[in-house]
Amino acid sequence: MSDRQAGQATDLVLEYDLDAPTEKVWRAISIPAFRERWLPDGALADAEPILAAPGEEIRFRMRDREPPHLESVVAFQLRPNEQGGTTLRIVHGLADARAAPRPLHDNGNDNGRTLMRAA
Repeated sequence: MSDRQAGQATDLVLEYDLDAPTEKVWRAISIPAFRERWLPDGALADAEPILAAPGEEIRFRMRDREPPHLESVVAFQLRPNEQGGTTLRIVHGLADARAAPRPLHDNGNDNGRTLMRAA
């Protein structure tokens, strides 16, 4: 797993405005018994968060259930909104080096894939 920051260009970012106050949303994502209802521990690589800033942000490592079992990091970021509720921002990004884009090969002797054009 790499040392990534949430919010990179390849991350999936979702934002929701919720009617609930920030404290209630924080409880729903930080207390395992409540979180288990919508994010089962089986979806997490580790049930313990890798980062927790109470009332603001919590991050978890996740692992795909199916091969190749890629790992990712999901961050839940909270902030009060103007309507008295909470804006929940979810940032989900791959953190597994196996999912990193591979460099393009030139046509040198690098054992890269050779493509042929039809005549």
